[in-house]
Amino acid sequence: MPEPSRAAALNPRVEAIRPSATMAMSARALEMTRRGLPVISLCAGEPDFDTPAPIAEAGIAAIRSGFTRYTESDGLYALREAIAAKLLGENGCRYSPRQIVCSNGAKQSVALCIEALCRPGDEALIPAPYWVSYPEMTRLSGATPVALPTRAADGYKLRPEALEAALTPRTRLLILCTPSNPTGAVYTRAELEALAGVLARRPEVYVLSDEIYEYILFEGAHVSFAALEGMYERTLTVNGFSKAYAMTGWRLGYLAAPEPLARAASKIQSHTTSGPGSISQQAGLAALAMGPEPVRRMVRSFRERRDYLLGRLAQMPGLDCPRPAGAFYLFPQVGGLVGRRTPGGAALSDGDDVCRWLLEQAHVALVPGSAFGDRLGVRISYAAALPTLAEAMDRIEAALATLG
Repeated sequence: MPEPSRAAALNPRVEAIRPSATMAMSARALEMTRRGLPVISLCAGEPDFDTPAPIAEAGIAAIRSGFTRYTESDGLYALREAIAAKLLGENGCRYSPRQIVCSNGAKQSVALCIEALCRPGDEALIPAPYWVSYPEMTRLSGATPVALPTRAADGYKLRPEALEAALTPRTRLLILCTPSNPTGAVYTRAELEALAGVLARRPEVYVLSDEIYEYILFEGAHVSFAALEGMYERTLTVNGFSKAYAMTGWRLGYLAAPEPLARAASKIQSHTTSGPGSISQQAGLAALAMGPEPVRRMVRSFRERRDYLLGRLAQMPGLDCPRPAGAFYLFPQVGGLVGRRTPGGAALSDGDDVCRWLLEQAHVALVPGSAFGDRLGVRISYAAALPTLAEAMDRIEAALATLG
């Protein structure tokens, strides 16, 4: 019989990845809430709005009509046609339905792209701060994630000279997210074209463009990387329905890519999840057919919340928060709090300390920046009602006033 330690051993790639810090902090906040503590959690990247009625009604109709069986592994042909029309009309990118793979959320689409493209020994370049799952998905593929730090002074955007310096013979993929989770940064066309200019000299390097926050935009215009000159054949575009349509629990996303890459992703999906849920796909069709006003109402609320929080944070010494142009997150730097002492005498050394202390002292849950590759940042999700945000800011301000 095998030794117990060997029998219990996991795949080394699984052992190498870290649990989601966002999920961990949310779970800690829930546990405290169950104990009766009045915790305000600003952790989750989930709109606090209901799914718009036309979308919900389409899902209900699908259940009532018995539309509850498997669909094509890539997703309903009608849905892929509608996504192709959206990508052409709104993003200037022409795809056939065969180049589109619908999945169980944009997160799965990202994983499919990385698994299809990255090989052991490859490197994936990931601007930091980054979404927590990018490096872990890269490790699962056998490739190596390479963080490219960005500066708050640059709006947390990757500069072309930094990209140039990071490229090696092992570079296989650049992962971009605009609008960004966790910073809300939005790249302009000129900024993306500058990055494309660097990549033009390295045709073997692909780009994964995560555009899940495309519609949650306050300034500027969204630009799809695949629409840039020379980038279509080397870009894998990921998007979905969770954020803009408040459909996080419906689990529906998609990727659009050159056909060989789309077919590779489809092959992986066929042996894992089979495909997205039939009911969610009918709801997705309704979302694409729905007018823009429900989304615009949500974006107006997000803008109001962003502006309120920026005003409050600007009055708190020790915090420095760039103005995000999209998504629904703030990513303030807490370097000004490093070295300050809590009433118990402990010195704060980074964002992890700040988040732990605020959870215990103020009962406000934030996500430490170390999860996103920046130890002096913290992520604040403003997917919560204004009164809740106001109470959270009051608590944080009162807690900061106690620091020595």
